[in-house]
Amino acid sequence: MKLATLRRDGATVAARQEGQDWVVIDGVASVGELVKTQDWQATAAAADGERLPAAEAQLEAVVPTPGKVICVGLNYRSHIQEMGRELPTYPTLFAKFPETLTGPFDDVVAVEEDPELDWEGELVLVVGSEVYRATEEEAASAIAGYTAANDISMRGWQFRSSEWLQGKIWAKSTPLGPVMVTADDFDYQASTLRTRVNGEVMQEHSTGDLVFTPEQLVAYISTMLPLKPGDVVLTGTPGGVGRARDPQVYLKAGDTVEVEIEDIGSMSSRMVEP
Repeated sequence: MKLATLRRDGATVAARQEGQDWVVIDGVASVGELVKTQDWQATAAAADGERLPAAEAQLEAVVPTPGKVICVGLNYRSHIQEMGRELPTYPTLFAKFPETLTGPFDDVVAVEEDPELDWEGELVLVVGSEVYRATEEEAASAIAGYTAANDISMRGWQFRSSEWLQGKIWAKSTPLGPVMVTADDFDYQASTLRTRVNGEVMQEHSTGDLVFTPEQLVAYISTMLPLKPGDVVLTGTPGGVGRARDPQVYLKAGDTVEVEIEDIGSMSSRMVEP
């Protein structure tokens, strides 16, 4: 089942994809709010609200206001190697905030403060039930579904210090979507992530190459604090980022960057002047 958050009449609604249409889930403002409700999968499957042609729908970030946005760095062998690092023993974690997220087809500002803007296509998991100090088996059951993100990174600011946060939390810099595919309909071990810049493939890699799997990440993070429905975890990016290229390549106003994950879908962002 594919679910999305649609912009409608100045607000948002959750919807289920059915063929070439979206079926509105009445009374539910977003996918993030949907997964907080009891029996949310049954509610989504049974929804019979207004039908909107997919071609006319405007998509919001699939989870617009998560309580937590936890990100994982250096979680693909290819990316770790291209950045000249050794495989980690434990996940490298940092955070984003809801204000960092934006819709899957929204423009992204090429901020004037940092000319070193880079792409990072990522697989994202959405938490569907509260877990705290979970086993990997419990963690797997707590994953509601999967979506995609582009962790557009301001590299100049990111590497001003040894902490990455300041290069990762710029407002409306992280497209999230286009849909959430429920966990029972998505196999991350059998999917491929691709990132294109102006039509050229920059990243193409199996999402099964994660050093730390989604289940391991949920279990690890939940050791420290509870994860709750609607929280999201960005699982890291594969090799092919602009900073690691020779010569280095960065995004600029006028560029279009696309992130596609097989069985989830594709999103596209145009970089625009401030």
